[in-house]
Parts: sequence; C-alpha cells; structure tokens
Amino acid sequence: MCRVPKLSRRTFLSTTAAAAATLVAPARALSANDTLSVGLIGTGGRCRRLMQALAKIAGVRMVQLCDVYDGHLDQARPLAAPKALATKRYQDVLDNKGIDAVVIATPDHWHAPMTQAALEAGKDVYVEKPLTHKLEEGPRLLEAMKKYPKVIVQVGTQQRSMPQFEKGREMIRAGRLGKVFKVHMTWNRNVDRIRRTPLNIDANKVDWKAFLGNAPARDFDEYRFRNWRWFWDYGGGLFTDLMVHWLDVAHWVLDLDHPLQAASVGQHIASAGVWETPDTVQTLLTYPDGLTIHYEGTFSNAREGAHVVFMGPDASLYLDRGRLEFLPERGKGQPEEVVLGAGPRGRDFYETPDGEQIHLQQWIDCVRSRKQPSAPLAGGVSSASAAQLANKALRAGQVAAWEKG
Repeated sequence: MCRVPKLSRRTFLSTTAAAAATLVAPARALSANDTLSVGLIGTGGRCRRLMQALAKIAGVRMVQLCDVYDGHLDQARPLAAPKALATKRYQDVLDNKGIDAVVIATPDHWHAPMTQAALEAGKDVYVEKPLTHKLEEGPRLLEAMKKYPKVIVQVGTQQRSMPQFEKGREMIRAGRLGKVFKVHMTWNRNVDRIRRTPLNIDANKVDWKAFLGNAPARDFDEYRFRNWRWFWDYGGGLFTDLMVHWLDVAHWVLDLDHPLQAASVGQHIASAGVWETPDTVQTLLTYPDGLTIHYEGTFSNAREGAHVVFMGPDASLYLDRGRLEFLPERGKGQPEEVVLGAGPRGRDFYETPDGEQIHLQQWIDCVRSRKQPSAPLAGGVSSASAAQLANKALRAGQVAAWEKG
C-alpha cells in the first residue's frame, strides 16, 4: 500500500468538533444544575454499553430500568443512579412523569412499537438500529412523527456523529470524487457465536410473553432469547444487524431514500440447523441515476473487516470507524489519510473515536436545545427499509422491487 500524507489529527478533530458544536448549540441558556432523567428500556449487553457512555455525560441521570429478564436488570443496576426504579413493563417507564427521555435497546421487533409509544408519551428517544423490523412499520412511524414533531429522536447509527464520517460527507458533497456511481460495503467477522451451549437462563426470571410481543407464540427457548438477531421473528440477520450501519452512511452522504431493487444471496456456512438467517450474505441494491450499492458479509472469515468505500470517476473514499482514506485516480491529486483509531483497518470498534459517546452526547445536546439530531427518525426508516428489501429478495429467491404506496 502506498504511503500517504496524514492530516493533523488535532486540527481535524478540533475542526469537526467545532462544526458539531455549532449544529447542536443550545437554544436557551442552561444551568449547570439542569439534569435530564433517562429511562432505559431493554438492559441487555448493548444497552449496558450505552449506559457506560451515558455515565460520562454531564447532567444525565439514569433513573429507571426496564427489561423482561431479571438477570439483565441486575447487571444494569450498578450502572444506573442509586435507587433507580426497575420494572418489566416498558409502559411503566413511559408513564413515569419524571422521565424526560428514553433509550430503547430491545430486540429489533420491539423498536418501532416502543418508539411510537414513546412519541405518544412525549418522551425524547434514542433507539438502537434498525429502527424498523418490517417494511410497513416505516410509514406508520413517519406519520406518527408528523403528529409529534417536537419530540427528539436519535437512531443509533453512530457513524453520523463520528468526525471522519462527517469529513467524508463534506468531501463527497464538495465533488472531490466526481459523481459517485458505486458504493461497496463489507462487514466480515470470524467469531464463534453459533454453537448451542447451555446458557443457564432461568425461564422463571424471564417474562417470555413480553419478549415475544407481536411475534408468534412459542415455548421458551434460551438460545432464541440470547441470539434473537438470527431468527426472523425478532431480527433480520446480517443485513439489518451490520449492513444497516453502512447503508445509513450511504443514504446520509448521498441523500438517498430507498433502493429501486434488491438482489440477494445467502448461505449457512457454519450455522445450518441453528440460525434461521444465513451467516454469509451478499446483496446488490440499485438506486436512481445508475447508482449501485453492494454489501458482502460473513461470520466465517474476517478478511477486510468492516468498512464502506465510495467510488467516483475521480477518486475513492474509504471509511471505517477509526480512519478515512482519500484515494484519487491516477493523475487526479494526492492521497490523504486521517487515522483516529489505533489498530488495523476495518475493526468493528476503536477506542478512539468513541462512537457511542459522541452520538449519545449529540442526542443529549439536541434534547436540551430542541434541534434535530444527526440521525433522525426519517433516516432510520430509510436505512432500515433498504436492509429489509435486501432480506425480502433473499427470502423470496428473486429480485425484489420497491413498492410504491
């Protein structure tokens, strides 16, 4: 790989931080004693990671916890405020007049119903991706948002708040790549998440009916409970769990709404008989004006890791959660590189920048200022719908076209 000149990391971070501060500058003066009371709905591993980040943000108290499993509540209590309330009913959190905002980090099939309920309750929302589990949920949420336009909703696609992605968006919109005609997205892992091993979850400590919600009734299954992402009733596999992050970046950067068509393939390389969703997938999404977006992902090989590449006639732009690389075509400029995170290209997570904390901080700032956050509800509907169209094509075994209506 060629050596490329590095921009000043300090200059880059200070510039992008200033831009972000301008975006979310408070609309009114806030006292240092102003405190936001937050409720957490779905306190599994993902939520507890968000709680660790929230704990670093000034003026925030986590005052109520909700989960259908006692074990999750027990693990979350040390991260919350002393004497924080705990419940298995999410409506208890929404009915609590002392709570200003909620974090929703449940399985996917609960995201849309709980977000809509939070809108109706007047609570500001941070909701994990994908925002929707079914295509038809998107229009319903958009209609609900029209009724409650003052509610602040931030979807947990944290790349929109990370400085290298903001910089990349500026570069593309300034025309430095020429007209982008192709986007390539990769998220490959090689981790043992598939084997059925005893989890020792006491069914008596789980409100299984509440977990199922609108999903079909079935007997308690601890593997499904812990690994819900890989079962169609509760998740959508690699497309909605991983691809949606990069799809959201592409939609945000290129101002896209939804694909015209999707063609997908999937295989069970290691998960046959265990997962319903494939562990190895590819999809090709077509958009207006000749744009194509391709994603490939697997759980059986980590080569290339996780990244997105925008391609134009003048240059390509590589982005992952720790770096930016501008790679011009021959004779069209000099390469540029910004490295923020330590470690190899394509890592899932870097310590720097801390995407969760940046994104949550921006949400909290917007809750205070009442300005729109970087990842609003409409953006979450858009990226989730593209991932769901990819799954529709996968499950049907044929090209899926976007249906107007």
